[in-house]
Amino acid sequence: ARQVQFRLFPQKQPPLQTLDYAGGCVQAHHVGGDYYDFVDLGAGLVGLVVADISGKGIAGALLMANLQANLRGQYATAGDLSRLLTSVNKLFYENTNENQYATLFFAEYSDETRQLHYANCGHFPPLLIRMDGTVEPLHSTAMVLGLFERWDVQTSERELKSGDVLVIYTDGIIEAMNHAEDEFGTERLLATVKANHHLPAAALVGAVHTAVQDFSAGAPSDDLTVVVAKVR
Repeated sequence: ARQVQFRLFPQKQPPLQTLDYAGGCVQAHHVGGDYYDFVDLGAGLVGLVVADISGKGIAGALLMANLQANLRGQYATAGDLSRLLTSVNKLFYENTNENQYATLFFAEYSDETRQLHYANCGHFPPLLIRMDGTVEPLHSTAMVLGLFERWDVQTSERELKSGDVLVIYTDGIIEAMNHAEDEFGTERLLATVKANHHLPAAALVGAVHTAVQDFSAGAPSDDLTVVVAKVR
C-alpha cells in the first residue's frame, strides 16, 4: 500500500522557466491522508496542489486517491478553477461519510505572466514570502471539501515576482511538538525558509523536513507535507 501511494505523488514536474518548485511528504504511518500534486494544465500552466484528508491510515489513503482522481479527471471538462472545485466537492460529498472532509489549496501558476490564481478550501494559509521579507498568508476562500452539498468557492490572485517564495504545507508541519509540548509553529517555519532561502526548492523542502524532525526529536505523529515554489 505504501508503494502504491508513493506512486500517486508526482513522479515528474511540468518544466517551467520562471518557477523552481518541489514537494515532499514524510508519512507518519505506512500510508496517510496528505496529498500534494503538480498538475500539467498545458500552455505553460501548472497546478500546485496540497490537501489534507480527514482520517489516517488506509481510510485516509483511499480518500486521498479518490480526491486525486477527481481533481485530475474533472479538470479537462470543468474549464476553470471554481467549476472544477465545485464539481470535486460534489463528488467528494457523495462518495464519503458525513463526517469526512478534506482541506485543499489549489493554485494555477502561469509561466508567462507569473500570475498565481488560487483557491484555499479551509486549508492552513500558505505563506507567500516576498523578496523584501514581507509575508502574505493566502487565507481561505472557501469551506472544506466534502462536508456540504451546497458549497460556494471564491478565488483570488497574486502577482509573483523574482525572488518570491511560496510555501504550502499541512498541519503536521506547524503542529509538530517537542518534548515540552511546544509546537513547531509558523514562526519557526518562516525562520527555516528564510535561513535557507538560497537553496533550490527541492533542498529547501528537505531543510523544512529536517528542521521539523529535529525539533520533534522522534517519529512524526502526523504526515509532514510541504511544497516550495521559488520564483526565478
